[in-house]
Amino acid sequence: MKLVTFSKNSKQKFGLYYNNLIYDLNNINNEIPFDIIEFLQGGKKNFELALIIENEIKDNNSHIGYEINQIEICAPIPKPTSCRDGYAFRQHVEAARRNRGVAMIPEFDEYPIFYFTNHNAINGPGDIWCMPDHFNKLDFELEVAIVISKKGRNIKANDADEYIAGYMIMNDLSARTLQMEEMLLNLGPAKGKDFSTVIGPWLVTPDELEKYKTPCKTGHVGNSYNLDMKCFVNGVQVSKGNMKEMDWTFAEIIERCSYGVDVFPGDVIGSGTVGTGCFLELNGTGLLNNPSYKPQWLQDGDIVEMEISGLGKLTNTIRKEKTDYSILDLKKSSKS
Repeated sequence: MKLVTFSKNSKQKFGLYYNNLIYDLNNINNEIPFDIIEFLQGGKKNFELALIIENEIKDNNSHIGYEINQIEICAPIPKPTSCRDGYAFRQHVEAARRNRGVAMIPEFDEYPIFYFTNHNAINGPGDIWCMPDHFNKLDFELEVAIVISKKGRNIKANDADEYIAGYMIMNDLSARTLQMEEMLLNLGPAKGKDFSTVIGPWLVTPDELEKYKTPCKTGHVGNSYNLDMKCFVNGVQVSKGNMKEMDWTFAEIIERCSYGVDVFPGDVIGSGTVGTGCFLELNGTGLLNNPSYKPQWLQDGDIVEMEISGLGKLTNTIRKEKTDYSILDLKKSSKS
């Protein structure tokens, strides 16, 4: 199934996407909650009710769906219970470190890591409004994300795929100047990341991805999928990777996340950036190979399209807030 949150007449609703139509699940069966978090909290029963409706639609039942242009598609999980982002693609980490002239960090291969980002700054398809400081090296990051389906704690990697409700595209937008400045103090990322994380357009349940399954990397545990990942800026392809290149699986990331703490239905976890999946990496590689290379960053009005096999296309337009307020201008002079 493809589960979607959408807005109709300024009311947020929860539905099912099938064959270019959006179906209001609660309107068809009022036992299904209006909200996706409540839907997940209801567990297997709610998934079974939604599957019945999908099968009825496939059998040409009389359920009426909305055309895409009749509604506004929102983030599938508009208010996640938490949002973590991993660091699973060795290619990206290795390239970024090489471009900075530092060796690959061996700890990458010892354990998966993640950071918490702002779960109250989630966006779906559409306009993304950014402050002036964000445009100081504003970057996209092409990722896959999962949503946790049920509460768990100390989950072993061998069991962790059972806790995944579905998969979706993630764009972990990054203000690189803010990010790099604050991380000099060995804390973060914070302001460089907390203004917007984009997910969508829908949440795809694992059964839909069975045909893409592929073995995970040697020495690792968990499901892996052969999903092409692409990003276009203003119609020009700038990034290409594949989800199967994740070194750490989502199962292993969940194992790490749940150690000594509870994970909850509605928690979002990102994969981290795929290789070539951001301008920071692309610019660094370009300059390394050609000193005359012209770096590129996101600008006001840019259209960012991310496309992943089986997960759809996530499209956003970058917009600049009409203000000159800058926290970079608030920096105090250092005293000798």
